[in-house]
Amino acid sequence: MNRVLTDNLSQPQIKDEIRAQLEQRLGRVHARQRLGIERDHESIFGHGINFFHIENWYSVHSLFRIALKLTGLYWRGNKNTARIQVRHNHIRSRNLPRSFDGFTILHISDLHVDMNQKAMQRLVEILPSLQYDVCVLTGDYRGETYGSFGEALEGLARVRSHLKGSVYGVLGNHDTIRMVPALEEMGIQMLLNESLTITRGHQRIHLAGIDDAHYYRVDNFEKVTSEIPHHEFSILLSHTPEIYRQAAHADFDILMAGHTHGGQICLPGSIPIILESALPRRMGAGPWKYHEMIGYTSVGVGSCMVAVRFNCPPEITLHHLERGQE
Repeated sequence: MNRVLTDNLSQPQIKDEIRAQLEQRLGRVHARQRLGIERDHESIFGHGINFFHIENWYSVHSLFRIALKLTGLYWRGNKNTARIQVRHNHIRSRNLPRSFDGFTILHISDLHVDMNQKAMQRLVEILPSLQYDVCVLTGDYRGETYGSFGEALEGLARVRSHLKGSVYGVLGNHDTIRMVPALEEMGIQMLLNESLTITRGHQRIHLAGIDDAHYYRVDNFEKVTSEIPHHEFSILLSHTPEIYRQAAHADFDILMAGHTHGGQICLPGSIPIILESALPRRMGAGPWKYHEMIGYTSVGVGSCMVAVRFNCPPEITLHHLERGQE
């Protein structure tokens, strides 16, 4: 395996190499700030600043898994994790340049690659049949919130081999910035408070990505918008939709996010029992709108904490951009 893809960071030379790559890629301040915050995160029994967050209570996860098995529900919920749906979301905007009418974005979120091999196998079976212009990934590639990530990178590389064309991504709260060199080496361009321009003919749109705002709080709207003219069409990728207010008032036309899993365990009618995010429930899954900004929250492909889903099937989404009145 390529040395960049390994997570064996006990070797000082590899640590130094990755730090140097990150500093070159992101700048000295951002790289060292993010790495420092991650060290704080892992400093107390591997849980750090989010020790009391439910996602870090791994003993509770085990007890929950055992309880589901005892009731006989676990295997049904686990089987549901491989029933990935392809959703089509039509986004109409009068601000969309004519050249981008019909532009299609494949949106994949919350893979948690190393938690459920059945779901990943089903995903790679679906991908070749899809038609799209670009693919975006909105974070959470790893299962746990700390520790090793080599298995997640290996699994993600297999998924990437089935994706066509350009792929862009942001980090989630389960991801470490140490993954960035490997992600970019496999052909995923990461956007960490950065933006890029996509051109068709003489017209263009802007695609931006914010760094994690949920755990690490390293989102920087001033930086991410610095090269986007305020009157031009722009799309923001964020792992969490919690920054919907900031995104709308920063004049983004579209926000694509994930993180919530749609609740993952829901009552009939896809009503989440718990929706772990500081946002209105109507923004917890699917399309929504806030002021002039159109939003979409993916329920994700993978599972968090325990590999089960009830009344909330996993999804990948094809966003079809259309010019016209909303």
